[in-house]
Amino acid sequence: MITHRFLGPLVASAALLLTGTWSSNARADDASFKHEAHPILLFYCASCHTPPNGEGFEKSGLDITTYESIMKGTKLGPIIVPGDAFSSNMMVLIEGRASKQLKMPHNDQELSKWEKTILRRWINRGAKND
Repeated sequence: MITHRFLGPLVASAALLLTGTWSSNARADDASFKHEAHPILLFYCASCHTPPNGEGFEKSGLDITTYESIMKGTKLGPIIVPGDAFSSNMMVLIEGRASKQLKMPHNDQELSKWEKTILRRWINRGAKND
């Protein structure tokens, strides 16, 4: 039986294998959901934000497993403002512009500058499902 502790990394690994990993030679202005943004989110966020038992999912209602669920956001509303990464709550939390207790991810892993750039560019380009 797979425990919840292993489900997030398992989902993230499977997604990376199915969609291909994001590439350091990819151009940030060409950031797509399928090939760059979603694999980053799955890698860093799936362990908590995967239903039904992810701690982050239970607390916030945020499910990062699909484009539709990401765009739906949390129990409090959307976390992405298409075309405006600066105002998107997801980036506010990832970049640590909110309370330090809310910085994402909560574990010791931090997104690289490049990964944050990819997410910003994807959102600024309209956060499309491409």
